[in-house]
Order: sequence, then structure tokens, then C-alpha cells
Amino acid sequence: MATHDEKLEEQAVPDRASDPPPPPSPDGDAPTAPAVGAEDMPADGPEAGLEPETEAEVVDADLRERAERSDQYLALAQRTQADFENYRKRTTRDVRAAEVRGMSRLARELLPALDNLDRALAAVESSGQDEEHHLTQGIRLVQSELTAALARTGIEGYVPKGEAFDPAWHEAVAQHPVEGTEAGTIVEVLQSGYRLNDAVLRPARVIVAG
Repeated sequence: MATHDEKLEEQAVPDRASDPPPPPSPDGDAPTAPAVGAEDMPADGPEAGLEPETEAEVVDADLRERAERSDQYLALAQRTQADFENYRKRTTRDVRAAEVRGMSRLARELLPALDNLDRALAAVESSGQDEEHHLTQGIRLVQSELTAALARTGIEGYVPKGEAFDPAWHEAVAQHPVEGTEAGTIVEVLQSGYRLNDAVLRPARVIVAG
């Protein structure tokens, strides 16, 4: 049987399960539940469970990107250099071709004057006049100076007498049978030919043995 003190002790301890709920706040709001910590929230989203990239991986990716850019810049520089080299060669060829055209045009204008000087000297020789006359010497001097000037630019004359006829270098104006001469041989040169390096500037006008 419980003593009088034990009954008093049981009456003094209230039953927590039967405690009434806390009264509402003065503002009329319902009592709030205790806050839940962030560590108690479930891990959601695409990054859940993934490990972040390490510093070495980031550096390696950056180095690869830099290497790719370097390769691109190198290829661009090589293409630019090749384009410039082709442009330089093309410009050099164009300048050289323009020089050759200019020299050829000038030479063609001067060749008739040289032809007249040749005819004048041939007339002096055929007439038996004094070849040491000062006028004859003057003509010969002008002729030699013009010939030397053309030679300095690569233009030279040729007199193919006794050579075999070549339509690439000679222009036949007549053909005569000549005793003791093989057919196709040039027996007389009516007008000297001129060439610029390996190109015919003016073919020689000749008479060929038939």
C-alpha cells in the first residue's frame, strides 16, 4: 500500500503526455516547427554524388587548350608565309617579264637604224671608197656603240651564213640551186637576225640553197 508521501509525490509530478499545447502567439500565427539543419536535407540535383575536378585536371585541360591555340596560330603563320613567298615570286616574274617586253619593244625600234648603218658600211665597201674616211669611221663607231648597248641588255645579232636553215631562227626569202652546196644551207644573209637570250627577237632573212 502506498504511503502518504508517495501519493503526494505522484500528485506533484505532472504528466507530460497530457500537457496542453502551447498557446498561440499574440499575432495569431500557429506555432512554428523547429528548424531542420542543412545537413539533414536530402542531396538532390545533377552534382549530387560527383567529385569536383582536381587541380591537376584543370591545369591539364588548360594546357591542352593552349596547345591547340598555339597549333592554330602556327598553321596560320605558315600559310601566311607561304602566301607571301608565292606573291614575291609572282611579282619577281611579272617584273622580269615587263622588263623583257620593254627591252624587246625598244630593240625593235632600234633595229632598223642598225640595218641602215650596216647598209651604209656595205655601200662604202662595195664602192671602193676610203674606209678610213672620218664619216665612215663615225658610222662604224655609232654602229658598234648601239650593238654594245643591246648586248648589255642580252640582245645580240647573228649572221647564219653557211648554217643549215632553221625556220625557228631564219626567214627564207628565196631558194636557189647552188653548185657544190647542200640543199637547205644558207648561202646569203640579207638581214641580220637578233635574239634576246634564247628567244628570237627578229629572225634573219636569208637565201637558201635548193
